[in-house]
Amino acid sequence: MAMPWRRSCRKPKAKPAADTPPSKVPEIAISPHFRCPISLELMKDPVTASTGITYDRQSIETWLELGHATCPVTKQELRSDVLLPNVALTRMIQSWCEAHSALGVERIPTPKVPLSVAQAEEILSGLADAGCRRDAGRCGELARRVRTLARESERSRRCLETSGAGRALAASFSAFSAEYFEFPELLEGVLAAMAAVGAAAVDAEAASFLAAPESLNVLVEMLRHGSLAARFNAAVAVKSLLAASSRATSELVSATEGMVEALAKLVREPISQQAMKAALAAIYYMVSEDERAAEMAVEQGIVPALVELLAEPERAMCEKALAVLDGLLCCERGREAACGHALAVPALVKRMFRVSEAATELAVSALWKLCGDCRRCSREALQVGAFQKLLLLLQIGCGEKTKERATQLLKSLSGHCSGKQHIDCVDTVDFKGVIKHV
Repeated sequence: MAMPWRRSCRKPKAKPAADTPPSKVPEIAISPHFRCPISLELMKDPVTASTGITYDRQSIETWLELGHATCPVTKQELRSDVLLPNVALTRMIQSWCEAHSALGVERIPTPKVPLSVAQAEEILSGLADAGCRRDAGRCGELARRVRTLARESERSRRCLETSGAGRALAASFSAFSAEYFEFPELLEGVLAAMAAVGAAAVDAEAASFLAAPESLNVLVEMLRHGSLAARFNAAVAVKSLLAASSRATSELVSATEGMVEALAKLVREPISQQAMKAALAAIYYMVSEDERAAEMAVEQGIVPALVELLAEPERAMCEKALAVLDGLLCCERGREAACGHALAVPALVKRMFRVSEAATELAVSALWKLCGDCRRCSREALQVGAFQKLLLLLQIGCGEKTKERATQLLKSLSGHCSGKQHIDCVDTVDFKGVIKHV
């Protein structure tokens, strides 16, 4: 007879290994001295402020850019021009990273000393002087220096932008434009530097240099026959020029022989997404100010390309295509080209929702222009559900101008369908009396 106590003395069976929970990887302890007091993250570029507190450079510069004038720790007045690299702490952090490399900690690279305003002004002054003296070698050297610094860090790029890099580069471009075939690499390098600094660097003064006849001719030549990089940089330059220019300058740019044709080709036969976006933006600026430019763009067969772009999933691309198409529909040739495209109306109706508020406004505006005096487009819009979507748009709300055009469009569409069709349209969704807008 088995004794009762023996059962309790038996050792419990071990659980299968599969049921054993995995051991937790211990967290790596980071010294508080290595953490930035603002972000609480490991510092990658420690700098000491005028109050004696060390921060990560990106964090303290962001703090200053937000308008704060006091030290986050001591609350004392903080001088924005005194941020000294803490070399000793950087080396200590690097040594700590190397000691913990087996745990997956990567060594932080040695920070580069950022560009100062004085250094930027010295470089740009030398660039402007080289352009005036027509020293192509020195001009090319400094343009390459500007491009390298602009790509090195966001801080350096902003420093160059605010120091007048756009004006200096545009002046150098204009100085050698008349001799493009003698200095093609120089001019392409200047445009590359300008693109690296950013479109915001092109102000009214820089635009005046780029809008010179010789400069515009060179830009067209690059758009037509330049390398892929040159074509992209030229498109960015034209876009930046138009963004900073008046209507008169915009008309001058669009009237330059081959300009509209070259930009339209970048849309029809794109070399890259970024180049296409720059070309679309440039065309938008031109057609918004000049009906003749819109007619020229239509003649280049851009409308079918724009309709195809409406199927792009990327929001920014879709918005740009809608903006250009809406601008082209202001001219009769643009409306004729869009009416003749089998997918124009369906694509516009589809893009009324699920892209962005801006895309909705542009799609309604384009439909309003297309269906205003075209019975075929109106019937097609009804067939693809425009009536229901317009009613829904009025229900959920939109801008005043869009609301006005949507209401007018509903009234226009109502005149192109029978009574039963009208009832069917309204009954497909419970619109809770939105029909009163019609």
